[in-house]
Amino acid sequence: MLQLSELKIAVIGLGYVGLPLAVEFGKKVPVVGFDIYQKRIDELKNGQDHTLEVSPEELEQAQYLSYSANLDDLKDCNFFIVTVPTPIDEFKQPDLTPLVKASESIGKVLSANNIVVYESTVYPGATEETCIPILEKVSGLKFNQDFYAGYSPERINPGDKLHRVTNILKITSGSTPEVADFVDQVYNLVIEAGTHKASSIKVAEAAKVIENTQRDVNIALINELAIIFNKMGIDTEAVLKAAGTKWNFLPFRPGLVGGHCIGVDPYYLTHKAQAIGYHPEIILAGRRLNDSMGAYVVTQLVKSMIQKKIQVEGAKVLVLGLSFKEDCPDIRNTKIIDIVHELKEYHMDVDIYDPWVDVTEAEHEYGVTPVQNVEANSYDAVILAVAHHQFKDMGVDAIRALGKSSHVLYDLKYVLDATESDIRL
Repeated sequence: MLQLSELKIAVIGLGYVGLPLAVEFGKKVPVVGFDIYQKRIDELKNGQDHTLEVSPEELEQAQYLSYSANLDDLKDCNFFIVTVPTPIDEFKQPDLTPLVKASESIGKVLSANNIVVYESTVYPGATEETCIPILEKVSGLKFNQDFYAGYSPERINPGDKLHRVTNILKITSGSTPEVADFVDQVYNLVIEAGTHKASSIKVAEAAKVIENTQRDVNIALINELAIIFNKMGIDTEAVLKAAGTKWNFLPFRPGLVGGHCIGVDPYYLTHKAQAIGYHPEIILAGRRLNDSMGAYVVTQLVKSMIQKKIQVEGAKVLVLGLSFKEDCPDIRNTKIIDIVHELKEYHMDVDIYDPWVDVTEAEHEYGVTPVQNVEANSYDAVILAVAHHQFKDMGVDAIRALGKSSHVLYDLKYVLDATESDIRL
């Protein structure tokens, strides 16, 4: 059995999840951070992280951390942590391609007594049903005899400088009781908040996938309430503030549900549920409602423009924000793009402005080119779509100044007071 004193970790995938983890372990034990993109490796070797999750100072503090895109550099590692993305495809089905390829790569360098821990969000059973057989096939080693596995779901919140990898309690698990204990010990080297050792890998997988499913369903409920209250002419935020005075009322707010977690994870659970013969009603209903909110926002905007006698076709609209959340450059699965596409369906001319987002990445991912500057008196409508601190700092007067003498201001994120915008969700 592997000992802590022998530990040499490989972190596979250096994105929003993998890099912060690799940096923390790299302060304590030898770590190789592996990524298939040489550009990412070069960037990190130069002390920069374009995701902004880790500062140059923090990168420098990881004295035992090296970076590589060469699989041979992992041959001396004995504890592999997989932090690759697990997206959904165009049909909203789990896309395990990154996970499969990572498992194939690890299988090529796997040795006796090594442990492979997966952090990527999956459905219950995926680690043992999909990943382990690949490791066995490629390596020629026998699971739970020659090598072992664990699952410790990531809980990273991109852009959050308060809740970091070290102070978020970590779920751990292992393929045998002894391995579960060891995996737990390894994570406790860096997780100051402590760990919760799950009784099995499947339990840990299920715990992760329901965390965001629960949030998704709750937000769907609030979105539906917002639609109802809008039809009744009642301010949704005022209702939520009033209801929030009760001690056990949950403080959810309406909005677009994007990103790499909440808008994706429920589909992993529903996929598995359908595979075992159960059709989930509430989860899928929540997903449908949340996925429809972009179209609903544009419908509201168009109605308000018509009421102000603003010509819809050919109107110039400014969307403030493209990333999936505030003060974060992450545009994965951003639902702001749904608003952009819907606006174009009405033949509107759309400008997107987001000081956090890389223009090249936006062009590659969505075929849109965010503008670098915005001019006053230019827009028939302004949608405050993401609550970046830059937009909050502007204040209502500066935001209003971007619009023409007659325009509609839609505050999607409750950045402004109720009286300062024309529409709120």
